Amino acid sequence: MDKLKALFKQRFSSAAEEIKTMVKSHGNMIIDEVTIDQVYGGMRGIESMVWETSSLDPQEGIRFRGYSIPELRNLLPKINGATEPLPEGLFWLMLTDQLPTEDDVRWLSQEWSRRAKLTNADYELLDHLDSAIHPMTQFSIAIMAMQSTSLFAVAYHDGMNKTNYWEYMYEDCMNLIAKLPLVAAYVYRKTFFNGAHIPADPTLDWSANFAHMLGKDSSEFRDLMRLYMTIHADHEGGNASAHAVHLVGSTLSDAYLSLAGGMNALAGPLHGLANQEVMDWIYDMIRDLGTNTPTKEQIAEYVKTTLAHGVVVPGYGHAVLRQPDPRFMAQRDFAQKHCPEDPMVQIVWNVFEVVPEILQSLGKIKNPWPNVDAHSGALLEHYDLKEHNFYTVMFGVSRALGVLAQLCWDRAYNLPLERPKSLTSDEIKQFVASQTIKTTVNV
Repeated sequence: MDKLKALFKQRFSSAAEEIKTMVKSHGNMIIDEVTIDQVYGGMRGIESMVWETSSLDPQEGIRFRGYSIPELRNLLPKINGATEPLPEGLFWLMLTDQLPTEDDVRWLSQEWSRRAKLTNADYELLDHLDSAIHPMTQFSIAIMAMQSTSLFAVAYHDGMNKTNYWEYMYEDCMNLIAKLPLVAAYVYRKTFFNGAHIPADPTLDWSANFAHMLGKDSSEFRDLMRLYMTIHADHEGGNASAHAVHLVGSTLSDAYLSLAGGMNALAGPLHGLANQEVMDWIYDMIRDLGTNTPTKEQIAEYVKTTLAHGVVVPGYGHAVLRQPDPRFMAQRDFAQKHCPEDPMVQIVWNVFEVVPEILQSLGKIKNPWPNVDAHSGALLEHYDLKEHNFYTVMFGVSRALGVLAQLCWDRAYNLPLERPKSLTSDEIKQFVASQTIKTTVNV
């Protein structure tokens, strides 16, 4: 048993027993109340699932096992000449609730490199997909196809004991995370570079190798990938992609089928597609204003026009956050160090200067601040990665870290099939009527 697997077993064994005791003693305790607004409003804010790897604080943003992004940029190990933390370290933290050492990160980097193998069938499938198909669709199809190698699916078919679910899920998740950069890079080079593929370099860490296979070998871009993969990795369990993985996984689907469900959710315009829409909106603004260097005043007028047409400003607003997204701020810090004069970065910063005040003036916006999507595209473009419809694939490679770490915990806890109770509108109307009658009688 490898050292991360052994540590994970040690951590969940004690945690599972503690949770079992808590549920037995306090299982009837009410933790939340649901309003009709929430029933019709996408279950927004209902506290109804367990997610160990991260939690979203309205003021401080995402916290991974209690650590904020600024803290993790200082605490997570940096190896191989990196100036940003490696996502290997974040995965270790999410899985074990312990900060890794440099040796731990180096071991995990090498372990993923060892597991990073695609079959000839995987490559043949990708080669036969029309390059006109959206990269995210190709990515999801490839994940589904790799399901044939699932160790969990084979073991379940052969009749394994449920106490062993976690072990096979761990192996699947480790293998899948190792393979994802290969799949994503293959889709990228196939779709945009006529299949001029670049072999993996097993001496590089996970993010640096991904950058290499994309065709971006500068040390700065490798660091950007390390940062990007770290800050996009998880966003607690209620977001669409995380919840989809958890839901599909609760049926005892393996990691491949579960992650494909999450990637399909991430592809939606209201979720991971937002980073692509940010860049499209900026390019529309540049075209409509007739300048690559719009002033803050021009941007402000364009924003007002956008809102007047009933269109949201992409990259702004968040269901939970009430402050600028720390993930946006981390990317801004990176840009200030490496590319402060870049025209597109300048536009992103100027939009940041004017949009919150305009949104606040409307009086209906709870969070007028930028989220992670508002900055990522400008940084990617600076390093000549300009294919906007590939950005969500990169998001997906990163998001796999958090959702698959949690999927290991789901199986370790033996969480049951997720099955909430639904209501018809007639049943809700009857409930409202009954409550109105009770109120009238009590008065």
